[in-house]
Amino acid sequence: MAIIKSVRGKDPVIGEGTFLAENSTIIGDVTIGRDCSIWYGAVLRGDVNTITIGDRTNIQDGAVIHTLFDGSKNPSQTHIGNDVSVGHNAVIHGAIIEDRCLIGMGAVVLDNAVVSSGCIVAAGALVLSGAKLEPNSIYAGVPAKKVKEISAEQSREIVERTARDYMLYASWYK
Repeated sequence: MAIIKSVRGKDPVIGEGTFLAENSTIIGDVTIGRDCSIWYGAVLRGDVNTITIGDRTNIQDGAVIHTLFDGSKNPSQTHIGNDVSVGHNAVIHGAIIEDRCLIGMGAVVLDNAVVSSGCIVAAGALVLSGAKLEPNSIYAGVPAKKVKEISAEQSREIVERTARDYMLYASWYK
């Protein structure tokens, strides 16, 4: 059974139809939408600020999601939209990930960055604090730079397909 823990009077809220792997960890002020999947070893730690995740989003194995304390100089919250895939071992720290994005394996997205709808952040990329990524674009590198724009067809084939695939994979475990 997943580790689900209240902290500072905040209880995680898990949407209907969401799969939680047995060793995933959801702590504190975390809200997860419907039909999501939180995979093995993923940690969503809402102990110091808010984490929200939309519907049909998958947080893959080993991913870490956290924030900066609300009382700090530049606090941050993590908001992840609908139909988002966060790849294996990625780190999202106090960033906004809008709808229909793919965050690649091992990518890091730092505080107060905004990953606009339809973006792909390549595996191993580093999105710096405060960065604002253009919609429907691919970003790669350290620090992440725009590589190219993607068409609606490419977005459906890569981003939306991955989100749908993870809904299928989660159904195998229920």
